[in-house]
Amino acid sequence: MSSQQAPSLDALGRAQAAANASASATPPPPPTIEVEDNQDSRSTSSASSPLPPEYEESDFYHNGNDSQSSLGVPNLQDMQVTDEYECLPPVQRLPNEILICIFAKLSAPTDLRNVMLTCKRWSKNAVELLWHRPACTSWPKHSLICRTLTVDSPHYAYAQFIKRLNLASLADKVNDGSVQALAVCDRVERLTLTNCKGLTDGGLIPLVTNSSHLMALDISGDGDITEASIRVIAEHCKRLQGLNISNCTKISNESLVLLAENCRYLKRLKLNECSQLTDEAALAFAQHCPNILEIDLHQCRLVGNAPVTNLLVKGNALRELRLANCELVDDGAFLSLPAGRTFEHLRILDLTSCARITDRAVEKIIDAAPRLRNLVLAKCRNITDQAVFAISRLGKNLHYVHLGHCVNLTDEAVKRLVHCCNRIRYIDLGCCTHLTDESVTRLAVLPKLKRIGLVKCNNITDVSVYALAKANQRYRQRKDAEGREYNYSSGSSLERVHLSYCTQLTLKSIIKLLNSCPRLTHLSLTGVQAFLRTDLEQFCRDAPAEFTEHQRNVFCVFSGQGVSNLRRYLNTDTAFAHLRDSTPTGYPRHTQVAPHYHYQAGPPGGHSHTDTGFDEQERDVVEDDDGLDDGTDMVIDAAPLRHRNRRVTGILIFSIGRGRIHHSYQASNLPMAFSTLGRPTMVRSQWMLWTRVLPGPAPVLHHFDKTVLRTQPTRHT
Repeated sequence: MSSQQAPSLDALGRAQAAANASASATPPPPPTIEVEDNQDSRSTSSASSPLPPEYEESDFYHNGNDSQSSLGVPNLQDMQVTDEYECLPPVQRLPNEILICIFAKLSAPTDLRNVMLTCKRWSKNAVELLWHRPACTSWPKHSLICRTLTVDSPHYAYAQFIKRLNLASLADKVNDGSVQALAVCDRVERLTLTNCKGLTDGGLIPLVTNSSHLMALDISGDGDITEASIRVIAEHCKRLQGLNISNCTKISNESLVLLAENCRYLKRLKLNECSQLTDEAALAFAQHCPNILEIDLHQCRLVGNAPVTNLLVKGNALRELRLANCELVDDGAFLSLPAGRTFEHLRILDLTSCARITDRAVEKIIDAAPRLRNLVLAKCRNITDQAVFAISRLGKNLHYVHLGHCVNLTDEAVKRLVHCCNRIRYIDLGCCTHLTDESVTRLAVLPKLKRIGLVKCNNITDVSVYALAKANQRYRQRKDAEGREYNYSSGSSLERVHLSYCTQLTLKSIIKLLNSCPRLTHLSLTGVQAFLRTDLEQFCRDAPAEFTEHQRNVFCVFSGQGVSNLRRYLNTDTAFAHLRDSTPTGYPRHTQVAPHYHYQAGPPGGHSHTDTGFDEQERDVVEDDDGLDDGTDMVIDAAPLRHRNRRVTGILIFSIGRGRIHHSYQASNLPMAFSTLGRPTMVRSQWMLWTRVLPGPAPVLHHFDKTVLRTQPTRHT
């Protein structure tokens, strides 16, 4: 196209009208609307219309149809519409693509059904959304779907619309006959048949024979499925990316080798409790499926070191490796890894009950996978403090660590771990009988700790529980608008606490824990003598059916609403009044800590040094939902204050973070320089609080630092 500017549509219109007038005195008839069933266009194609003479030399404008160029200008006659089209309501003028996007936002099937009943065009655009994943949640619904699929001449090809089938809700009723009608669905991408124990090869093979689009298959718990089905899957489902055959013990190793050779796109494999699985099948997946992201070999007791080494070395992006109860796996699986090579993608490693693993293997694992996030070493009884010292090198990458039944661990290991890995969310130290209150006191300062397991740690006392209760008083550093650093107390992040069989605990410490942790949703106190009371049983969960009589008698676990009910009962019943602290009863209770400010010189954003053991300069991970809540309002009630140089009265209320730490402060105690507050102001961040309301942060903060910290704050509810 030439560099000169293209004429406007008005200019082209005038040129077109002049050409038509010179050619014939009779104007051409207006174009009619042509709407086809399979098109969304409502204009005719008029390629024979005369072109403006002044642009005849331009090939670009000769192209009346824009099918050859996305920049082509359509013929003006094509852009004309009839009065009938202009009279259509706006919603009828929407393209099909936009209608489908709108209908996809409707989550309720009844809404989609009502859309289909509106008009034929809407019905065509909504039917696939309704049948994309039919809800086989009850037997009547399943029967209705099967009858619809077997109709001789259906209005729509419903079988072509089904992409996902999930019969897990009907697992106890599913058999070969009940899935026969579903064999016509040849475009299924995800098929879930979990725990369908009545299903055999006779029902599964017809389902997968025509499913060349199948990408995910879950037949876990289907004990009668044999190698015949696996061979058909290997032959017809070559796009398969996810396979779950957990507890399918009749599948042979030879069929799994064939599957690995044909389904090279596999990314997620769950082979749990396939006790017949040997190194041959596991090695086949390692050699032929280089894109595996997750593989679970839980309780595959015949799998040894070679498959583990090959999965790590040959996998391009292995992210999750689970080897729980693989009793043959020992140090050799990891010590044979190539020296100097790291596996940056590995995030989750589960070695539960791999009793042959020692400190040497753990040290090699940390060297080879420096970005591990979840590490499970439960019941690896041979590891010692030396292994935990190696784990500490993971630093901020470590979020989940399970060291239950590692009976050789001491307080020194826990102290090193807390000092280096301050992003831990979950830690289990159950049955680590050498641990004392010193370990729990250190764990309590972890800023993101959500779950802690201390089952059968008999040496811990109320001191540990008080430390966990005070965890919400830890200081976190922030900066105001002028770069001055200050500390504030954030709310407790604890959600689940396991203290079963910690026999030295008392009611008083648990009451303190309940009132200090507003997010607590699970509290286990089985075997704790102080909670073996009949009046507290009403708030406990029911004991599992397989428990013995003795286990039922000592069972004491509170979860969900039971935790809230227990807290309310302990705070209101007069029998526990002497065990509650001196603060007013009721919930929530928030520790009242005034912000503490630092006045050291330095530019905004400079590094801050605290004794909390973590780097405040690094941003919190968004998924942790930590720090200031964007919905927390900062309120200044300054209506009684005036801009006069006299003593004023009023109350300054501020809240910090999710805990809403309220302080009341008589404005009459403020110096004259601070009594210039204007109208009530509501802002959403403490950064704006001082700059928008107060004349300057430094003098006010200095005054608050010297006065509020010495004044007992008044609670506001």
